[in-house]
Amino acid sequence: MDDAERLRGGPAEAVRDPRLFEEFYRRHVDAVMRFVARRVDDPHTAADLTAEIFLAVLDSAHTYRPRLGSETAWLYGIARNVVSSERRRVAREAERDLRISGRRLLEPDDIARIEDRLDAESPGRHVLAALARLPEGERAVMELIAVDQLTVTEAAAALGIRQVTARVRLHRARKALREGAGAPDTSLLYVARGEA
Repeated sequence: MDDAERLRGGPAEAVRDPRLFEEFYRRHVDAVMRFVARRVDDPHTAADLTAEIFLAVLDSAHTYRPRLGSETAWLYGIARNVVSSERRRVAREAERDLRISGRRLLEPDDIARIEDRLDAESPGRHVLAALARLPEGERAVMELIAVDQLTVTEAAAALGIRQVTARVRLHRARKALREGAGAPDTSLLYVARGEA
């Protein structure tokens, strides 16, 4: 089996071959960093979560099924779990010092690059904040489709739900956003109409 055939095998093949995993990482790291940067605003947290997502890939590569969606959709499913887990962890912590003490130090260039990414993804964070009033299932589908630009099929795969369920949740989310369109954030109007 040549490298191209093994690469087509997906993440499961990549985790068995360091060279293929490096190619997999390079192919997806920007998309994963954008996903994370839309959800957090601290460069250290963004770097740590991105690394954790790729560590989780090593543990769950055997779960990837190409017929259920793209590698990106699968990665976004893992990323959602990692980000949600981090949010729960932070919520449980009593003191801010405990969060800061475990951070690895970043080089100034790394911080500047991540801060640039965080700034670029700021509009996405604003939309996500506006979507916070939606029920979790509807919000998750809308985030993946409107903010992360997945298809309905890919969003369904990332969430582990049927495509029909994803479509119903998307319809309900858009309806709720249209009904609350008095908000000054006009980008929500585009999302609600399906134009985003």
